Amino acid sequence: MRILSPLIAAALLLAAATTTHAYADDAKLGLGVEPSAEEIAGWDIDVQPDGRGLPSGHGTPSQGEAIFLGQCAACHGDFGEGRDRWPVLAGGRNSLQADRPEKTIGSYWESASTVFDYIRRAMPFGNAQSLDSDQLYALTAFLLNMNDVIDDPEFELNRDNFTSIKMPNANGFYDDDRETTEHTFWHTDACMQNCKSAVTVTARAVALNVTPDSKSAPGVD
Repeated sequence: MRILSPLIAAALLLAAATTTHAYADDAKLGLGVEPSAEEIAGWDIDVQPDGRGLPSGHGTPSQGEAIFLGQCAACHGDFGEGRDRWPVLAGGRNSLQADRPEKTIGSYWESASTVFDYIRRAMPFGNAQSLDSDQLYALTAFLLNMNDVIDDPEFELNRDNFTSIKMPNANGFYDDDRETTEHTFWHTDACMQNCKSAVTVTARAVALNVTPDSKSAPGVD
């Protein structure tokens, strides 16, 4: 077995320390390439509830229906009812307090921008970001119409009137305030043993991942 001489070992340690110091002083590590403005624009496609990020374009529920039936209904159903285990998109209004809430666009989602943004990024499944701006507006308008958020099938949704759309559950959300409301429960020193005198079981799950039947559940007589 060969052993490095003390001189060589010291030289290697000095080189490593010099390299580490150089990286610490320089924010750029020399890895990859700087993205172009065009590449950044391709990723910067988020849409905010206040309308920021919306592209120009327009579309109506009637126009969106054809797009939905052609590219979305195979998974989500012709009426947004969901097929197999694919998500339900419509219905469920006033069901959030039931044992089996239907969290759909109309019953749960806070902002219409969430609909537009998600479709723009991830749909149609397997062919994401293939829709142009007019198709996105039309498809969003159709889903809002299917959830009775937009009544007129010929209503033209566009960037100028987008923020006028009010979702049924818009007031069902609030900002995360745990930093203030739960501050008194926070501890800097974590307890590791004998933290509680006794442990009491307050409830037991009858079946894992199965919501029990209830008369308050939608569709239960």
